[in-house]
Amino acid sequence: MIEIRDLSLRLGEFSLKGINLNIRDGEYFVILGPTGAGKTILLECVAGLHHIKKGAIFFDTADVTRLVPEERSLGYVPQDYVLFPFLNVFDNIAFGLKQRKISRVEIRERVNEIVGILGILPLLRRDTRSLSGGEKQRVALARALAPSPRTLLLDEPLSALDLRTAKSLRIELKRIHRQLGLTTIHITHDLMEALEMADRVAVIQDGCVEQVAEPEAMLFYPAGDKVADFIGSPNILDCDYCRSLGQGVMEVGCGSLKLTVAHEGAGIKKVAILPRHIYVSENRPPGLSVNGFQGLITAIEPVGNVVKISLEVAGKILMSEIPSYIFDEMDLATGKEVFIILRMRRIRVYESTR
Repeated sequence: MIEIRDLSLRLGEFSLKGINLNIRDGEYFVILGPTGAGKTILLECVAGLHHIKKGAIFFDTADVTRLVPEERSLGYVPQDYVLFPFLNVFDNIAFGLKQRKISRVEIRERVNEIVGILGILPLLRRDTRSLSGGEKQRVALARALAPSPRTLLLDEPLSALDLRTAKSLRIELKRIHRQLGLTTIHITHDLMEALEMADRVAVIQDGCVEQVAEPEAMLFYPAGDKVADFIGSPNILDCDYCRSLGQGVMEVGCGSLKLTVAHEGAGIKKVAILPRHIYVSENRPPGLSVNGFQGLITAIEPVGNVVKISLEVAGKILMSEIPSYIFDEMDLATGKEVFIILRMRRIRVYESTR
């Protein structure tokens, strides 16, 4: 368990203001916030990289506020990986073990165990400068895990990767977390990344914790306007009924609007979809069927780099959001009928038993 008590710190233009957090043993905890919110500074404080004058950090019941990083039993993957270019993959992974004066046999056994978990055995003799972004991330993760830490710290681990590689690593990180049972703190500015990975999420803005909640609770019940604005004010619909369609899919009825959602388990009380995930088309898309509807534009509002479009669909008002450069290429106007698609995998659910 990690406890952060009344932590305040200023580093140049960035600051933390009275941070209080409790992270449970074995939890996958995501810290979510915009650039400049103080996320990385907070992670670096947990890692022992800053001198803390105000506040304290506890691992279980032990005060580690003054301990150096080497005494905290942490695995830390910084945003830029910081692999040693003069060492091959094996020696990068083994670096922390060698610092502990462990025998060569033990080092080789541990490295082989970790690369087996991560599936990177063929990379061991490679020069790190020849690796792809996904390969570098896996090597950095292996190096962090090799000394058998109790806690894993990940600073924007997927931000520099392409979409396909990031998706693959999301699955891999969750698998490793389940397999090793490490308390994990993962920093991101990506809402969908947080929703898909976290046991709980802390939303941080301007150096302050605005909300700590399970992902669905944060999405459906944001604590105040700051959180709602940051996550994008999702469209939230009450469900009148739901029925299983088999194979992890359910149909839910929200008034006259019938949606197909990916869900197994208890009944669904509410569904939510972010405005950015409601796709608007002037023409009927080919194969329009699952969660495809016709709607009427009731309002258009430019906001910064996006355009918000209010749509009436099956008696419901939904808000869509389109980048301005895309909107400028379309012929959309109030009163015009359009086609919309709600991607099934982007619809979040809130179970009635919660």
